[in-house]
Amino acid sequence: MAQDDEAGSAGGGAGPEPGGRPEDEPGVMVAFGRQLKLLRLRAGLDRTEFGNRVGYAAQSVASFEQGRRIPQPGFIDQADPVLDAGGLLLALKEEVARAQYPAFFRDAARLEAKAVALCVYALYAVPGLLQTADYARAGFRMERPLLDDEAVEQGVSARLARQEVYDRRPAPLLSFILDEGVLRRPIGGRAVLRAQLEQIIRIGEKRNVEIQVMPFDREDHAALGGPFTLIDTVQGQRIAYAEVQGESRLYTGRTMVRDLEARYGIIRSQALTPRESLEFIRKLLGEL
Repeated sequence: MAQDDEAGSAGGGAGPEPGGRPEDEPGVMVAFGRQLKLLRLRAGLDRTEFGNRVGYAAQSVASFEQGRRIPQPGFIDQADPVLDAGGLLLALKEEVARAQYPAFFRDAARLEAKAVALCVYALYAVPGLLQTADYARAGFRMERPLLDDEAVEQGVSARLARQEVYDRRPAPLLSFILDEGVLRRPIGGRAVLRAQLEQIIRIGEKRNVEIQVMPFDREDHAALGGPFTLIDTVQGQRIAYAEVQGESRLYTGRTMVRDLEARYGIIRSQALTPRESLEFIRKLLGEL
């Protein structure tokens, strides 16, 4: 959901997807951890031996079992057969994946993952769906209060996992409007920004993706009120998502959704065309 990312973190992406165990929803992680430990003990494996089999350190296994860290999907995929769990751990995979996001973004993340179309307006930072790992990491490291290293890496992993939307078939239609300031703000430094701009160009060349730039020199700008996202569901419903300072809201009421639809349509016409926008970004690259 696009501005899912901006308001919560300079790294953008639905706000922060901090790692560690979400304090507002510990049940899923505690239940998963208990099941994991019981299955490991039933298999007669200590944490080190089990970790070697699935490619994780014993310390990580302990964190998973204690519900202090959210396991990646790949870990669950490997752990289930190694422990002969019969699908028990896999059954919790979707709920565990949802737990990696802050509570205010979980519903938006669910809708984003299944959307047939997304329209994303970014005003402050590159949207999470376009971010490189280094750009996302730089954003999380700037969070205040500070996140520990494990939380930062968990957040980066969660944010990049959202980009699986590009591999879906049929491919969803994705539209991004990026304020010029988003492209010039050197989050993480010039090298990180350069790689980020290169990624935006690569994604913008996909047939199902349109990226437009709102340049500084536009005298008319219909959406200075902040970033937002429009989400089209497979059921034919359009939902709007907006976020600021870790607070977010999904709008389903026709009046609000219609207002944001109109706003997006106007800024789409005010911005550079997709072709002009990619050329604009290439020129910015030449300045770095």
